[in-house]
Amino acid sequence: MRMKTSIFLFAFLFGGTAYVLLELLWRRRSHSSMFFAGGLSFLLLFGLFGRFDMPLILKCITGGAVITAVEFLTGALVNIRLKLNVWDYSRMPMNLYGQISLPFSVGWCLLSVPISFVCEFLAAFA
Repeated sequence: MRMKTSIFLFAFLFGGTAYVLLELLWRRRSHSSMFFAGGLSFLLLFGLFGRFDMPLILKCITGGAVITAVEFLTGALVNIRLKLNVWDYSRMPMNLYGQISLPFSVGWCLLSVPISFVCEFLAAFA
Protein backbone atom coordinates (compact mmCIF):
# COMPACT_ATOMS: atom_id res chain seq x y z
CA MET A 1 0.00 0.00 0.00
CA ARG A 2 2.81 2.39 0.89
CA MET A 3 4.57 1.79 -2.45
CA LYS A 4 1.33 2.45 -4.36
CA THR A 5 0.81 5.75 -2.53
CA SER A 6 4.42 6.71 -3.19
CA ILE A 7 4.22 6.01 -6.92
CA PHE A 8 1.02 8.07 -7.27
CA LEU A 9 2.60 10.93 -5.33
CA PHE A 10 5.67 10.67 -7.54
CA ALA A 11 3.46 10.66 -10.66
CA PHE A 12 1.73 13.84 -9.50
CA LEU A 13 5.01 15.59 -8.68
CA PHE A 14 6.59 14.44 -11.93
CA GLY A 15 3.64 15.64 -14.01
CA GLY A 16 3.52 19.00 -12.26
CA THR A 17 7.23 19.57 -12.68
CA ALA A 18 7.22 18.47 -16.32
CA TYR A 19 4.29 20.77 -17.16
CA VAL A 20 5.98 23.78 -15.58
CA LEU A 21 9.27 23.01 -17.36
CA LEU A 22 7.45 22.62 -20.66
CA GLU A 23 5.79 26.00 -20.15
CA LEU A 24 9.08 27.64 -19.23
CA LEU A 25 10.61 26.31 -22.45
CA TRP A 26 7.58 27.30 -24.56
CA ARG A 27 6.49 30.64 -23.01
CA ARG A 28 9.44 31.49 -20.77
CA ARG A 29 7.05 31.79 -17.82
CA SER A 30 4.64 29.69 -15.85
CA HIS A 31 2.31 29.88 -12.85
CA SER A 32 1.87 27.69 -9.78
CA SER A 33 -1.57 26.62 -10.99
CA MET A 34 0.16 24.90 -13.92
CA PHE A 35 2.03 22.66 -11.51
CA PHE A 36 -1.30 21.38 -10.16
CA ALA A 37 -2.84 21.09 -13.64
CA GLY A 38 0.16 19.11 -14.88
CA GLY A 39 0.26 16.92 -11.80
CA LEU A 40 -3.44 16.11 -12.02
CA SER A 41 -3.23 15.47 -15.77
CA PHE A 42 -0.30 13.08 -15.45
CA LEU A 43 -1.84 11.33 -12.44
CA LEU A 44 -5.10 10.76 -14.32
CA LEU A 45 -3.26 9.45 -17.38
CA PHE A 46 -1.04 7.23 -15.24
CA GLY A 47 -4.17 5.72 -13.72
CA LEU A 48 -5.98 5.32 -17.04
CA PHE A 49 -3.04 3.95 -19.00
CA GLY A 50 -2.19 1.55 -16.18
CA ARG A 51 -5.74 0.28 -15.81
CA PHE A 52 -6.80 -0.07 -19.44
CA ASP A 53 -4.88 -1.69 -22.28
CA MET A 54 -5.15 0.77 -25.18
CA PRO A 55 -3.51 1.07 -28.58
CA LEU A 56 -1.19 4.06 -28.92
CA ILE A 57 -3.66 6.06 -31.04
CA LEU A 58 -6.32 5.72 -28.33
CA LYS A 59 -3.77 6.79 -25.71
CA CYS A 60 -3.05 9.89 -27.81
CA ILE A 61 -6.73 10.78 -28.09
CA THR A 62 -7.39 10.02 -24.41
CA GLY A 63 -4.32 11.95 -23.31
CA GLY A 64 -5.26 14.95 -25.41
CA ALA A 65 -8.81 14.91 -24.07
CA VAL A 66 -7.75 14.55 -20.42
CA ILE A 67 -5.09 17.28 -20.56
CA THR A 68 -7.43 19.61 -22.45
CA ALA A 69 -10.20 19.02 -19.92
CA VAL A 70 -7.88 19.70 -16.97
CA GLU A 71 -6.56 22.80 -18.74
CA PHE A 72 -10.12 24.04 -19.32
CA LEU A 73 -11.16 23.46 -15.70
CA THR A 74 -7.97 25.10 -14.43
CA GLY A 75 -8.53 28.05 -16.76
CA ALA A 76 -12.15 28.40 -15.69
CA LEU A 77 -11.04 28.63 -12.07
CA VAL A 78 -7.79 30.56 -12.36
CA ASN A 79 -8.49 32.86 -15.30
CA ILE A 80 -12.26 33.32 -15.35
CA ARG A 81 -13.31 32.92 -11.72
CA LEU A 82 -10.21 34.28 -9.93
CA LYS A 83 -9.32 36.66 -12.80
CA LEU A 84 -5.57 35.92 -12.58
CA ASN A 85 -5.18 35.99 -16.38
CA VAL A 86 -2.48 33.33 -16.46
CA TRP A 87 -3.16 32.62 -20.16
CA ASP A 88 -5.52 33.73 -22.88
CA TYR A 89 -6.05 31.71 -26.07
CA SER A 90 -8.84 33.98 -27.35
CA ARG A 91 -6.73 34.95 -30.38
CA MET A 92 -6.06 31.33 -31.30
CA PRO A 93 -8.26 29.47 -33.77
CA MET A 94 -11.06 27.26 -32.47
CA ASN A 95 -10.74 28.32 -28.82
CA LEU A 96 -13.31 27.91 -26.08
CA TYR A 97 -13.63 30.99 -23.85
CA GLY A 98 -9.94 31.64 -24.43
CA GLN A 99 -9.01 28.74 -22.12
CA ILE A 100 -8.38 25.90 -24.57
CA SER A 101 -7.79 25.74 -28.31
CA LEU A 102 -7.69 23.07 -30.97
CA PRO A 103 -4.00 23.56 -31.84
CA PHE A 104 -2.96 23.01 -28.22
CA SER A 105 -5.31 20.03 -27.92
CA VAL A 106 -3.59 18.44 -30.92
CA GLY A 107 -0.26 19.18 -29.24
CA TRP A 108 -1.44 17.43 -26.08
CA CYS A 109 -2.41 14.41 -28.19
CA LEU A 110 1.10 14.25 -29.62
CA LEU A 111 2.68 14.77 -26.21
CA SER A 112 0.68 11.80 -24.96
CA VAL A 113 3.01 9.45 -26.87
CA PRO A 114 6.04 10.04 -24.60
CA ILE A 115 3.68 10.36 -21.63
CA SER A 116 2.38 6.85 -22.29
CA PHE A 117 5.93 5.47 -22.33
CA VAL A 118 6.77 7.21 -19.05
CA CYS A 119 3.57 5.80 -17.54
CA GLU A 120 4.54 2.28 -18.66
CA PHE A 121 7.97 2.72 -17.09
CA LEU A 122 6.48 3.98 -13.79
CA ALA A 123 3.91 1.18 -13.75
CA ALA A 124 6.76 -1.29 -13.24
CA PHE A 125 7.25 0.26 -9.80
CA ALA A 126 3.56 0.21 -8.79
